[in-house]
Amino acid sequence: QVQLVESGGGLVQAGGSLRLSCAASGSIFSINTMGWHRQAPGKQRELVATATSGGSTNYADSVKGRFTISRDNARNTVYLQMDSLKPEDTAVYYCNARLIEFGATRFLDYWGQGTQVTVSS
Repeated sequence: QVQLVESGGGLVQAGGSLRLSCAASGSIFSINTMGWHRQAPGKQRELVATATSGGSTNYADSVKGRFTISRDNARNTVYLQMDSLKPEDTAVYYCNARLIEFGATRFLDYWGQGTQVTVSS
């Protein structure tokens, strides 16, 4: 059974920084893309950033230049360094991984349980 476990959320003042981590575990053969999404109250879940196993990254326009995604492929872990945080970054942040398990025939998407990030003004 595959699990994604996030950590690193919390409360921070505007202009501050937080670092989120997400570790995937279980019967994992290969991970393609790992990333972060977020959902603010009353809003739809939105993409924040993704990183492929080959090192390509993609960011939402709203976080470009402030957030940095990185991966440790050996540890099946993805990080999100968040700098210059703004109150509008307040949301529950979800880790996502597109992976294939041993013995499986296709890649599937898995999600973490979410971690709260709150930025005060």
